[in-house]
Amino acid sequence: MECSRTIQSMAASTTRSPAAVDRHAVRLITRVSIAMAAVATLSLLYLLRHASIYCSPASHQPALTISLASFPRTSCDAASRRVVPPDHRLAKLRASPRWRRRAASLATSAFPPLRGLGILATPSRVLCLAAGAGHAVDAFRAAGTRDATGIDLVDFPPLVRRADPHHLPFSDGAFDLVFSDDPSATSGALFPSRLAREAERAVRRGGGIALAFDREIETAVVATLFKRSRVLDVKDVTLDGSHVRLLIMQSNGTTTDPY
Repeated sequence: MECSRTIQSMAASTTRSPAAVDRHAVRLITRVSIAMAAVATLSLLYLLRHASIYCSPASHQPALTISLASFPRTSCDAASRRVVPPDHRLAKLRASPRWRRRAASLATSAFPPLRGLGILATPSRVLCLAAGAGHAVDAFRAAGTRDATGIDLVDFPPLVRRADPHHLPFSDGAFDLVFSDDPSATSGALFPSRLAREAERAVRRGGGIALAFDREIETAVVATLFKRSRVLDVKDVTLDGSHVRLLIMQSNGTTTDPY
């Protein structure tokens, strides 16, 4: 009899244990959820208080552009950085040694051959591809070229506007010279042949195309991209310490001569 009661008691305990385990799990999960919610709330309050003390935004923000401050290491650093207007930023860049070296190398190495071949003059309309921060645009203007326009995939006002070199937003024959001092303008293009067609479309008949490229690349590889231009000259030039080749062509409606 005693044995039978013991067996029944064990069976009842066994049948109740899953429900008890479920209740215990629910209580545990509830407590953990409450604790996590409390921690999250306290963290949010701390961040809001921290931002209100140390990351107070400026009362007035000038023109939208990047500043020349060091790269921020915290969100507060980013919030407190001073924004520099485009004209002030350009003035600081012009005063930098690297900018002056680049401008000087363009004026002494790249521009004289273009003038000697008659494709660059004071009234020339020049388009600079892959213009970056606008070194070439500024150098052309400083050298007396009245109309120099710079484009790149990322705009950099006031010298460079945003445009796709594969789809130039200019009419046919809008420029007297298409120029690039960046060797990656052609070698790094997604579709080099399309870039070449757009350059030939944008330059007038008889106008010039001058592109810098790495010396490791064969001249013929670059020249054959331009189907309606002929090679005038190839110069080895040094631009701010970089040794590159400058391919100078003239748009005349004929196929490119093998070089």
